[in-house]
Amino acid sequence: METGDWVKLIQLLPLAFFLFPIPYSLFPIPSSLTMAISERKPLLLDFEKPLAELATRIDQIRQLADENGVDVSGQIRQLETRAMQLREEIFSSLTPSQRLQVARHPRRPSTLDYIQAISDEWMELHGDRCGGDDPALVGGVGRLGGQPVVMLGHQKGRDTKDNVARNFGMAAPGGYRKALRLMEHANKFGMPIVTFIDTPGAWAGIEAEHQGQGEAIAYNLQQMFCFDVPVLCTVIGEGGSGGALGIGVGDRLLMFEHSVYTVATPEACAAILWKDAGKAPQAAVALKIISHDLKNLGIIDQILPEPIGGAHSDPLTAATNLKKALLENLDELNRLTAAERRQLRYEKFRKIGVFTELAH
Repeated sequence: METGDWVKLIQLLPLAFFLFPIPYSLFPIPSSLTMAISERKPLLLDFEKPLAELATRIDQIRQLADENGVDVSGQIRQLETRAMQLREEIFSSLTPSQRLQVARHPRRPSTLDYIQAISDEWMELHGDRCGGDDPALVGGVGRLGGQPVVMLGHQKGRDTKDNVARNFGMAAPGGYRKALRLMEHANKFGMPIVTFIDTPGAWAGIEAEHQGQGEAIAYNLQQMFCFDVPVLCTVIGEGGSGGALGIGVGDRLLMFEHSVYTVATPEACAAILWKDAGKAPQAAVALKIISHDLKNLGIIDQILPEPIGGAHSDPLTAATNLKKALLENLDELNRLTAAERRQLRYEKFRKIGVFTELAH
């Protein structure tokens, strides 16, 4: 088949999987299409510009060498080694505000990207049974390592049009009620729940308040503490405010290395505290939004490593790391009784915010 035929086939796959859920492995994608997708012009962040300049120099030297018949393979290897070292140096010393940029990268893998990469089978389910179907929060049933599970999460768009359609991953009350319906389905039939968090926050429009945004999130929090089945939550990008918590109560909270998890965006925090959104980098430091700080504070349970350059630079490796961690944690949680899981879940969240005051 030609690449164009494969593109048409992939566009029809969501409908096919909705009607007849079957393994993705039955539809191998040709390498020509994979390369066509991966070779898109990269979107560079400000701190990545030195890497881009070095890559340009390497390409120019290689082109000049080819034109003049000169062998400079040794020098090119040295430059490529230096480029890799520079990339490692940059991404190992990112500031909180720079990590926030990585977490918001438009090509960072989304919930549906990860679900398709790690699941053996997948069928999306729609509707909150109250008349709505929020595209900002998606979910369905599938198999993970051969085990039936319910997977759900926030879904951002790939471009402006898609982001508008999905409200930039900011779920409405109907989205959280859809999530709760799916989680209750999982609890009824004994399927573990896997959630993916990636939102700047819940939708804060007037219509959302009319529909009961606060109640929808609060009810989700209450019910997630009561589920008998294992609940695994992973911050895959931006975990913001109550919008993240609405699907974030679980037995284990995992977090990708360059993701962020915060009570409010640094921009909002700076605007509230200093009346100046330009002080967002200062707020990002104070909020302790990065994975290592949150691990030290006992908020998250495990940090998932990302490929050098962020998850968007090598989505398949990121998905492999995610699947491995999910299966390991599921295996541990499946050994516990429902009562033990509920008690440990309660104790986990009761410990958050505990501090010791030292006497002067």
